[in-house]
Amino acid sequence: MAFDLKSINRKTVQAGLAAFALALSSTVALAADKLQYFTWSGYELPDFNKSFLAAHPDGVEASMFGDDDDAFTKVKAGFRPDVAHPCYDKVARWNKEGLLQPIDTKRIKNWDSIFPVFKNLPDLQAGDGKVWMVPWDWGNTSILYRTDLVKNPEPSWNLLWDKQYAGRMATIDAVHDTPVVAALLAGVNPFDMTPEQMEKVAEKLREQRPLLSNYTTDMTSVEQALASGQLVAAMTWNASATSLKKQGVPVEFMKPREGMLTWSCGFVVLKDAKNVDLAYDFINSRLETDSGKYLIQTYGYGSSNSSAFAAVPKEELEKLQLPSDPEVMLKTTVFTGPMKQNDELAKMFEKVKAGG
Repeated sequence: MAFDLKSINRKTVQAGLAAFALALSSTVALAADKLQYFTWSGYELPDFNKSFLAAHPDGVEASMFGDDDDAFTKVKAGFRPDVAHPCYDKVARWNKEGLLQPIDTKRIKNWDSIFPVFKNLPDLQAGDGKVWMVPWDWGNTSILYRTDLVKNPEPSWNLLWDKQYAGRMATIDAVHDTPVVAALLAGVNPFDMTPEQMEKVAEKLREQRPLLSNYTTDMTSVEQALASGQLVAAMTWNASATSLKKQGVPVEFMKPREGMLTWSCGFVVLKDAKNVDLAYDFINSRLETDSGKYLIQTYGYGSSNSSAFAAVPKEELEKLQLPSDPEVMLKTTVFTGPMKQNDELAKMFEKVKAGG
C-alpha cells in the first residue's frame, strides 16, 4: 500500500490546529466566565462574598491598585475589569471618561437597606432608578498615634506638622487625603480653590515635607513602623487603628478639631464589562448582612448596609468609634467629595513631594 506522506502530514497538522483552537476557545470561555474585580488591597477577601463563591466557585479574579487615582489611570489606559472599587469623590471623573455603565437598582437586592445618606449622593444618580456606583463601605481618615510616645497631644491635624517628631511621622500619598488636610489647616476649601488658595496649600505641604519619614499608601508598613516605635504618628484609615489595638499596641485614633475625613467607596460596573450578570451577583453577595458585619468587625470600617450594624453588638461599635447611623458621624467630620481642581492639585502635590 502506498502512503501519501504530504497528505498525512497535512491532515495531522489540520487535526492539531483544530484541537488547539478548541482548547483555546475553552480557555477563553473559562476566563470570560470569571469576574474580574479591581480593588484596594485587603478587599479581595473571600469572606466578603461567600454566597457568590458558593454559586460560582473560583468565579472571581482580583487585581489590586494602590489608590483609586492609580485605578483611574490604569482603566483609562485600557485595563478593563468587570467591577471596580473607587470612592465617591472619583466617580464623576470615571463617568466623564465614559468608563462606566449604569447599575439598575432593581437588580440590587439590598438597595433599600443602604443608608440614604450614601445612596442619595448626587454624583451617583444615573436616572430612571439607576446609579453609577453602589455604595459598600465608608470610614474615616485621621491621625493614629502612639499614646506612650506622644503624650496628650492637642486634638488637631497640626500634630503631623510638629517639629519635635520630625522623621517619625508618615502621611498618606493620595491627593484626597494629605492635600485636603493641608487645605483645612490653611483655611481653604479643599474641594474648590483658586490658584492663589492652591499656593497656600502648597506652602503648607512644603512646611510638612521635611518633617515626614515618608508618603505612602502601604498601611501594612505604617502599622509595623508604629508598632516598633519607628513612627510615633501617621495618617491612616480605621483599619490600622483596629489592627494595632487588637495586637495590644498603645495607639489612639484622633478626633481632630478640624474634623476627621470621612469617605465612602463602592462598586462600579465598567462599560465594557464582559460578565454583567456575574457583576450583579457579586455586588448582591457583598451587600449581604454577613459581609457588612465582617467588614465592620475585621477592619473597623462602616458598611453601607444598615442591617450589618444591627448584627454587631453596640459595645463593639463603641470600641470601634462607629455610630450605627453614619449621619451622626458626618455632623463632626469632613466628607470627601469631588474635587473640582483634582488634576491641578495632584500635579502640585507631586511637585511638592519632589522638592518643588
